[in-house]
Amino acid sequence: MKAVLTTNNAVELGWAETVLAAAGIRTEVFDRHASVTEGSIGALPRRLMVPDRDLARATAALQQARAALDRPDADA
Repeated sequence: MKAVLTTNNAVELGWAETVLAAAGIRTEVFDRHASVTEGSIGALPRRLMVPDRDLARATAALQQARAALDRPDADA
């Protein structure tokens, strides 16, 4: 598995999981429990992992979703 996202931001992590699930890409969150036990200082980010074969597709899906956020009126 390869990391497609490393973050301390739980909202961003959940968003990325949702984007990738909609694209049919399986994800696993690594370091979820370690980051919780270290407290709120954010020293241990969580890693969103995808199968090696899906890394390019996952990266593209996240880039496309971020681009859509940057232009909110595109679908209007």
